[in-house]
Amino acid sequence: MRVIAAMLAAGLLWSGGAAAQAPSGSPGPIAVYGNVQTFEIAPVLLAAEEFYPGEATVTMGSIANLVGAAPVSGFGQVGVADVATNAETQALRYSVENPNLRIVMTVTDGLYRVVARRSAGIASMADLKGKRVATIPQTSAGYFLHRMLAKAGLAFADITAVPIVPLAGMTEALRKGEVDAVVIWEPESENAAEVLGADMIEFSGEGVYRELFNLNTTAEALADPVRRAKVVAFVRAIIDASAAVRRDPAKAKTLLAAAGGFSAEDLDASWKHHRFAAYLAPDLLDVMAEQETWLAAQTGRPPRSRADLAKLIDTSVYAEAMALGVRR
Repeated sequence: MRVIAAMLAAGLLWSGGAAAQAPSGSPGPIAVYGNVQTFEIAPVLLAAEEFYPGEATVTMGSIANLVGAAPVSGFGQVGVADVATNAETQALRYSVENPNLRIVMTVTDGLYRVVARRSAGIASMADLKGKRVATIPQTSAGYFLHRMLAKAGLAFADITAVPIVPLAGMTEALRKGEVDAVVIWEPESENAAEVLGADMIEFSGEGVYRELFNLNTTAEALADPVRRAKVVAFVRAIIDASAAVRRDPAKAKTLLAAAGGFSAEDLDASWKHHRFAAYLAPDLLDVMAEQETWLAAQTGRPPRSRADLAKLIDTSVYAEAMALGVRR
């Protein structure tokens, strides 16, 4: 809370909307959309199952469900969300045409890495030059790869990006020798590492970039006292669920296995590549401002100012959720 107060005092973040009173009883049903095939969503599933004081449904989807956009093929269903999860990359993309988007908390830090084949002549990130890399360029994984390449003095154009969907196809392509490296979220990174075995070399993104997997809503939802109360209560539920996950992840793993079709082996091997922090990342605006330049260049538009990006972050919801206290 001291960090949030300091950021507000420094004018780094914007908060808006009328303060909601702590809801008495159930705040009512809430529609949650997110990619249930990602480990990052585990606290959200647990929050909906055990900690939200009402009915919460979690449906495969994304920010697209907040703004009325078409679902991402293979990653979403049609429906209207009250809140939705996505990495900060997608919040930046969608907010160009939808400046009413609001990030209200960071649920999970995704700890990314590059998994590559030693026998392809790869001993350092610089050796990826000219190599075929399985990734999804328009996502946080693509941005992570951009940052890692830049650190090695390379540009994205120095590699051949190979987008493969469904993501399980990345591991198969690596096994067949059709690509030389994989850069994607879990569990496909771990699956790629297992396929390569002793031939695997890994480059950590520690200190370079981590995915900020956020909970998002809209300014309109926060301006509506009834919907705002739901959002605040669900943020509180995620905070409490995340604490439970850190104490004992067993229930969250069970929910994630059912929702995403993961095996126990997938869950155990990939769990360590996530931090279930449930916080307002103090460097969120810094990450967004730097990433905005990369995204703007991709689409040939001028980057938005830091002040404009700060409007996408609403700190008041998290503060209200913290003031509610532990639910159970």
